[in-house]
This record gives sequence, structure tokens and C-alpha cells, in this order.
Amino acid sequence: MDRTGCSWRQLPHDFPPWDTVFYYFQRWAADGTTDRIHDALRAAVRDAAGRDPLASAGAVDSQTVPGGSTVGKDSRGWDAGKKVNGRKRHLVVDTLGLLIVVLVTAASVQDRDGGIAVLDRAKMAMPSPVLAWADAAYSRRCQDFAARALRIVVQVVAKLVSQQGFVPLPHRWVVDRTHAWITAHRRMSRDYERLPAHSEAMIKWAMIGLMARRLAPASGRRPWQPATAD
Repeated sequence: MDRTGCSWRQLPHDFPPWDTVFYYFQRWAADGTTDRIHDALRAAVRDAAGRDPLASAGAVDSQTVPGGSTVGKDSRGWDAGKKVNGRKRHLVVDTLGLLIVVLVTAASVQDRDGGIAVLDRAKMAMPSPVLAWADAAYSRRCQDFAARALRIVVQVVAKLVSQQGFVPLPHRWVVDRTHAWITAHRRMSRDYERLPAHSEAMIKWAMIGLMARRLAPASGRRPWQPATAD
């Protein structure tokens, strides 16, 4: 569903009725089942990469996406910088680009305010991070709060003086790549969920699928591999 972009009512016929699937989606998001699945897979991927399951560093960034007609005015806003009416996804990821936490807000929420909230959530979910790379939008107030209350050093990676257009920057590029992984799922190209909590759950399911495929890749030739001669 995340990958194909279909609506709940257009689920394939071999699935249970759409309202049954949606019921479990809501229930698992509310009772923490989605988080437990996601976090177990993240630990397994980190272990397979030779990393400690508890990350010590990561990156924080936000992404603004348009809001669909199903997004109510109480949870959407206008991002003046991006000229987008919708929602904003605040992510904290580890150095592999794997999601630690996500916070979905109205697009009008400033990065410095969303950064404080999402870093606080990250520290509750995983107490181990002590360093987070960010861009210049994460102002001194966010940095001071993170250092004082969370014991996290927010290190700003500034743009290059001569930079024009998009240029991958040290450390920060991992969270940019995570945003790209998420928006590669068609349903994630904009926000359709009525509740921000359901938007967060959708993002976690996108990452669950990505990590599951990384741990147990499908058999057969990859699209980028040459076909073998018969």
C-alpha cells in the first residue's frame, strides 16, 4: 500500500476487507506493536552491519509534503519557505539512515521547534545518542535545549560557500537519503492521513518494508544487474 499508493478501499482482493486491515493498522499504531516491529528490525539491520543496536550519533532534518484533501485544517499549515500547504515530517535517523523516531506536524511549524520536540522524542525512544548533525535551521535555542536537557550535541553542518543547487553534505546526507527512501513510496509523496499519528505509522511501515527487504532480499536478478546469457 505504501509502495503502490492505493487507498484503503482499493486494497487487493486477496487481502481481508479494507476496514479490517485499517482496524489493525490503527490498533497496532496505538498499542505500540508497529514500534516494536520497527525497532526489532532496526536492531537486526544494525547488528548485521556490525553496529551496536543502540546508536550513539545520528542526524535530524525535516521534509515538507503537500497535504491531501483528507488532511484537516487543524493539522496542516503553510510552509512559507517551501511554498507548500501540508505537513512536515521531522526525522531523527542513525548513521546508517535508519529511522529512530518521526514526528509529523503542520508544515507551519519551524524546524527549530520541531527539532526540539523530535529530539526529545528520540531521547525517550533511544537514550544512547549524544550527537546529532543538522542544518542551519536548527537554531541556537534548539541546540541549547538539546545540550542542557537531553545531553545531545547538535552540530550544524553548514552549506558550502560556493554551493549551488543540491550538494550532499557530510553527515547530513544520510537523513536526506532517508527522506528519498520514504518518498520513493508513492503514498508517501504527499500526506493523505487524517491523523498525524497515522502519518507517522505509515512512515514506519515504509521503513519496515525497506529493512525487511534488506535482511531477506528477494531471489532473482536485481534491476541493475545484467541478465546472464542462456
